[in-house]
Amino acid sequence: MSEKEDNRTKWLHIRLRPDEYNKIQELRSKSISPKMSDYARRVILKLPVTIRQRNQSMDEFMAEMIKLRAELSAIGNNFNQAVHKLHLLKNVNDFKTWVMMNETTKLALMEKIEEIKSRINQFADQWLG
Repeated sequence: MSEKEDNRTKWLHIRLRPDEYNKIQELRSKSISPKMSDYARRVILKLPVTIRQRNQSMDEFMAEMIKLRAELSAIGNNFNQAVHKLHLLKNVNDFKTWVMMNETTKLALMEKIEEIKSRINQFADQWLG
């Protein structure tokens, strides 16, 4: 069984000025080509070059979601500590005190959940509209 060899054995050397190289590098960085040689080969052979498109609204959405995720993580950690403390309580008075102290954590969690829902709805409307 003979396999078709796909090895590239021929070299093409070109010299570029720094500004030419920087321009080509900038164009390559906007494509999905991981290497300069792949990008150059596609351009020279007039093969399709796939260009990445940045969705500005998605970038903004992701930046906000990353911040919200960090805040939710901190709130979740506080909640886990509070629940652990709840399991250690032995009498009703301690339980009542625990409930009152953790009301602010609960409210902060509910507020962040509502904020997430609101932002997701805004981006969904923007995406669909």
